[in-house]
Amino acid sequence: MNQSLPKEAKFLFRGKVHPSLKLSVIVPAKDESDFIVKTLDALRIQLNDLGIAIDSGLYEVLVLANNCNDDTYEICKKYQQRYRTFHLHVECIQFEQKHAHIGTARRLLMDAAYRRLTSVTGLKGIIVSTDADSEVAPDWIYHILKEIATGADVVGGRILPRDTPKISRKHHLRDVTYRFLKSRLESLIDPSDSNPWPRHFQCYGPSLAVTCEMYERAGRLPIIPFLEDEEFRKALNRVDAKIRHSPHVRIYTSGRLDGRVKFGFSVQLKHWSEMSLRSEEQLVESLDTLIFKFEFKNKLRKIWNAESKQTNALTLTQVADWSGFEVATLINIFNTSIYFESLWEKIEQLLHGEDKDILKFEPINLVISEMRLYFNQRSELNIKVLSTELVLDAGALAG
Repeated sequence: MNQSLPKEAKFLFRGKVHPSLKLSVIVPAKDESDFIVKTLDALRIQLNDLGIAIDSGLYEVLVLANNCNDDTYEICKKYQQRYRTFHLHVECIQFEQKHAHIGTARRLLMDAAYRRLTSVTGLKGIIVSTDADSEVAPDWIYHILKEIATGADVVGGRILPRDTPKISRKHHLRDVTYRFLKSRLESLIDPSDSNPWPRHFQCYGPSLAVTCEMYERAGRLPIIPFLEDEEFRKALNRVDAKIRHSPHVRIYTSGRLDGRVKFGFSVQLKHWSEMSLRSEEQLVESLDTLIFKFEFKNKLRKIWNAESKQTNALTLTQVADWSGFEVATLINIFNTSIYFESLWEKIEQLLHGEDKDILKFEPINLVISEMRLYFNQRSELNIKVLSTELVLDAGALAG
């Protein structure tokens, strides 16, 4: 359930705002004394593409030490005193039990960043979320600023785990491979101008940047005990935010199994470990299922973007016949939706709910092999087409 923020939240992070501020990095921290210095070092030393330090006035870092049983807060305060030109703001809070979770901490921080940014740079300010057990790449902020400047509303960074436990590693690598190939397939069948290939598939709390304008439009981060970043990503998607999965924005995060939340990457690692012990294989959507869904979505997108809406009903009827989807339901969803991605979310939910024959799940290794074969065949076909064109061109020139 989406809860309210504690009353004391309005008194936090009221310090002076630098007039050049464009980007505010938020860091929730609970019992992170082992990691926090490396996290802050990485955020402090930020460079541009030429390896030159970026203007320190462009960004700040907000750390909230919440419900700590260690000296995370004291370490951050000493760091603040040691590096006085680094715009680091640190607060400490002890949440009541009903508020004591990551959703409260991250929302409080993001709201504080929103308030501080809009006071000097307006709705174009950039709120960036990361975690206290992660180290951003040296050019992390530079590339976030660049992606936003070229039109993105949201930037998801590539999250690379350090020291993934050996027992989980096989499943993790398979999962990453499947998701990359799936994203590549989507970019071919249903391309996006705002998120072109190459790209990745992640947009989560350790590296998620959003403009103040889009943060407000999406209804802000939900105050829930876990998966708050995933629900926020869905909310951003529902309002057609331009989400860029930039391969240039990178962060390295902990591969620990003792996570701070009930659900998250550490929990996923534990689950994969258990699967390894049971010799189980992950089931994922098959290649045929993915192709069907991406083609379906692309057909609907073209109708949605068409200048003339007069032929929508006829065109939607044709798409319904092609997909086997209920035509009346399809037309109703289309006519009552404000945003395209919200429309597609409803369609996808119904597809899975109806248990259609086209939606199949298969072992991940099999699907990975099928996707690789699909791309290899496509490459060979493109080479053959190019060779034919060259022969024809040469014949024309000779003639």
